[in-house]
Amino acid sequence: MYRYFRHLVLTATSWALGSSNDEILVGGQAVIEGVMMRSPKGYSVAVRRQDGTIRVIKDSLQTVGDKWKAFKLPVLRGVGVLGQALVLGIKALRFSAEEVLAEEGAKKEKPTDIQKTSSWLIAGNLILALGVNILMFVVLPLFLTRFIQTQTGFESSVVFNSVDGLFRVLVFVTFLYTVSWMNDMKRVFQYHGAEHKTVYNFEAREELHVRNARKYSTLHPRCGTSFLLVVMVVSIFVFSIAHFDSVTAKLLSRIVLLPLVAGISYEIIRYSAKHPGSLMRLVTFPGLLLQRITTKEPDETQLEIAIRALQEALTV
Repeated sequence: MYRYFRHLVLTATSWALGSSNDEILVGGQAVIEGVMMRSPKGYSVAVRRQDGTIRVIKDSLQTVGDKWKAFKLPVLRGVGVLGQALVLGIKALRFSAEEVLAEEGAKKEKPTDIQKTSSWLIAGNLILALGVNILMFVVLPLFLTRFIQTQTGFESSVVFNSVDGLFRVLVFVTFLYTVSWMNDMKRVFQYHGAEHKTVYNFEAREELHVRNARKYSTLHPRCGTSFLLVVMVVSIFVFSIAHFDSVTAKLLSRIVLLPLVAGISYEIIRYSAKHPGSLMRLVTFPGLLLQRITTKEPDETQLEIAIRALQEALTV
C-alpha cells in the first residue's frame, strides 16, 4: 500500500519537478529513481534499478508548434509546450513506476499481474492527483478567501484575488515542505537537482560529465517550481480582470482560464531565461528560493543518470 501512496505523492508533485522548456532549450523532469530529459528533437528516460543497471527508453519528438502553426504564437505556444510536457511527464512517470513495481513485485506477482497493477495504479493516481491539486490549490484557497470576505465585508475584486493568491502560495509552499520530509521524495528531489546541474552543464557547452555538472547550482530559472509560483502571481491579475460574483462562477473561471494563465506565465519564464539581465528576472527569483525545497544536492550516481538521459535524448 505504501508504494501506491508514494507514487500518488510523486504524481501530485510532478508539476513542480519539470521544466517549462521550449523547442530551442533542453530540460527535464525527475521521476522515481531517474530522470526524463527532452532535447529539441526527442526525449529519453533513464532509470537506475536496484541491481545498479540502467534502463532507458527514448523516442523522437515533434513539437506541438510544428504540428499546428497556431501554437507558435505567443501565449498559445506556452499552452502547447506545457501540454506536451505534461504528456511526456506522465509517460516518464509510468516507465519509472513500472520499473520499480517490477522489482518490488518480482518475487510476489507474475509479470502480467505487475503490468496490470502498474496500469491501474498510474491511471488511478493521475485522476486522484488531479483531484487533490484542484482541491488544494483552487477550492481550498477560494473558500478560505470567501470566508474572510464574509467576516470582513470587503468588496474589491483585486483584494479578493490577492488574498486568494496568497492562500494558494501558502498552501503550495506548505505542501512542498511537507512532502520534502518523505525519504522517497528526498531522493526524487536529489534527481531534480541532478537534472538542473546537467542542464547547466549542457548550456555552458562543456562536455557532459559528472565532474563538470557537479560544480553547477541545483537552482534553475526554468524549473516547474518557479513556473508554478509565477502562475500564482499572474492568476491574481487575470482573475481580477475576469470578475465574477458567485463562488461557483469564480471556481469555474479558475479552471477554464488556467490555460490562459499558464500561457502568459510561460512567456514570462521564457523571456527571463533568454534575457538574464532583464528586470523580468526578478519575477522568477522567488521561485529560485523555493527550489531550495524541491531540489537537493545529488550524488555522483544520480548525476550519471541525468547525464545519460540527456545524452540519449540528444542522439534521437
